[in-house]
Amino acid sequence: MKIFLDTANIAEIKKGLAYGIIDGVTTNPSLIAKEQQEFIPLIKEITATIPGPVSVEVTASQPEEMIAQAERYAAIAANVVIKVPINLEGLQVVKVLAGRGVKTNVTLIFSPSQALLAAKAGATYVSPFVGRIDDISGDGMALVEDIALIYDNYDIATEIIVASVRHPLHFVQAARIGADVATIPFATLAQLLNHPLTASGMERFLKDWHKVKS
Repeated sequence: MKIFLDTANIAEIKKGLAYGIIDGVTTNPSLIAKEQQEFIPLIKEITATIPGPVSVEVTASQPEEMIAQAERYAAIAANVVIKVPINLEGLQVVKVLAGRGVKTNVTLIFSPSQALLAAKAGATYVSPFVGRIDDISGDGMALVEDIALIYDNYDIATEIIVASVRHPLHFVQAARIGADVATIPFATLAQLLNHPLTASGMERFLKDWHKVKS
């Protein structure tokens, strides 16, 4: 399973790359706004920092405007992936962009039917938001299972990005299901390594080492 960082923070991306486990980055308007930087220069820096896919979201609402935005963003770097919302306008945009060889990430997926339609339109990725479903007492990972089953039924090449990951269990469940990608905040990345037995074991080893005569 590939791991993307869900961030627009350059320092976090560089740290993730230094760990040797980050394959790409996903951004959204909220993450971009949080950085309080000019949009295009920030995207240029992100795409230059990480060689893997970098999802950049369109904000227009009409297909022609969304396509124009997408083409501007795709021209920034070869690793830009265009994030498009799952609606009728978005499907039109995905179809056009797929025909032009532009990779897309269809976002805000909350049902298997949305994921299937996005794939049929030519999406490179779909992003089911598991945490937001859990937030309203649903089962986000069950959605990922359904999408994976449907894609397997028809040998669909569209990749599943498990998004809105809230905690390490989401990450492990995504891997067990066989999701292609999990995109996670930097704080969650650190949590994946935490285990009390690892911490206590390291502490004991160090205490014992100090007893060794050099």
